[in-house]
Order: sequence, then C-alpha cells, then structure tokens
Amino acid sequence: MRKHIGWIAGTTAAALVAAGAITYAVAEDGGGGGGLGVPSADGADAGFARDMAVHHQQAVEMSYIVRDRTTNVEVRRLAYDIAQTQANQRGMLLGWLDLWDLPKVSAKPPMSWMGMGDMPERGDGSLMPGMATDTELKKLGTLNGKQAEIFYLQLMTDHHKGGIHMAEGCVARCTVAVEKNLAQGMVDAQQSELTTMKQMLTERGAEPRD
Repeated sequence: MRKHIGWIAGTTAAALVAAGAITYAVAEDGGGGGGLGVPSADGADAGFARDMAVHHQQAVEMSYIVRDRTTNVEVRRLAYDIAQTQANQRGMLLGWLDLWDLPKVSAKPPMSWMGMGDMPERGDGSLMPGMATDTELKKLGTLNGKQAEIFYLQLMTDHHKGGIHMAEGCVARCTVAVEKNLAQGMVDAQQSELTTMKQMLTERGAEPRD
C-alpha cells in the first residue's frame, strides 16, 4: 500500500511540474504579456480553454463513477488514466485563463468561438457535443459490473468524439502555440482511446451507440 501511494504521489508531482512548465511556456509564447499580447476574451484560445475545461470535468466525473461501479481492472485502469489526464489538462486550461486575466465563463453560448454558438443543445446538462446528460450520469451511477462498463464506454466514446471535434477546432483557430500543441495532443490521445474502447465494447458484446 505504501509503495502504491508513493507511486501515485510521484505521478501527481510529475504532472504538476509538467503543468507548471506548460503554463510558463504559454507566458513566454505571448499569453502572459509577451510579444503577441493576451488573447481576446472572445477568441479561440480563451473559448477553447473555457469550453474544454467544462467538457473535461464531466469526463473526470464519469470516470470516477464507473470506478465505484465495477471491479474490472481493465476498465478501472482506463477510467483512472482518463480522469488523471483530463483533470491535469483542465488545470492547465483554467491556469491559462488566470494567466491571461480572462473570465472562466462567458455569456455567449458554448463553442461560439468555433462558429457553433447557434447549435441546438441536447439539454439536461449536456452543453456541448459528446457530453452526457444528467439523466445518463444518474443511470451510470445505478449500474454495476458489465452493464456499468458498457454504458461508461459508450458515454466516453461519445464524449471523446465531441472533444476531438473541439480540439481540432483549436488546432485550426488558436494562436498560442503551446495551447495548439496541447489540443493536438488531445486529438491524438483520444483517437487512440477510441480504438481501445471500441475493442473493449466488442469484448463485452456491445458497440458504440452511433
């Protein structure tokens, strides 16, 4: 147990060091008083940071829910990896908004920075493409074992697809190089996880919802 705790502490410390390094790099890249100036509150850099922070928060929530609903090592490991990765990335995104002294919320609809502000919402807590509804999250919290695993993998598949679309929007529109690089990293990692989750669904006699 002590060894396990030590490993987690070491991993967390490494993630915090990496987050700090990336935040510093954003400042050097013009995001905190450098030559390029601070991004605008309505631009892609700030819009992506705000929206993806919200999107990531739900992924973290879903991942911790399923870890309490199954004993399957494979699913629990995937959920832990997603939760830790997206929690760290969310911290970076919010840290950049602080660095830029920009608001973490906007009066404009989500994804307005992508020209999708008039996109109809699913409602029931689903604010952006791929996000689960409050009803779906409650359902996940009532399932156990294989049923919980399948529903989580289906929800997270949808979530990743929406997240990839948004990250690709930042790659195309964001101006801060380090943020663009982070967005591209999200695309690459989540596409790889989509392949993994499809295989895990197949092993359980299920498939993605769409």
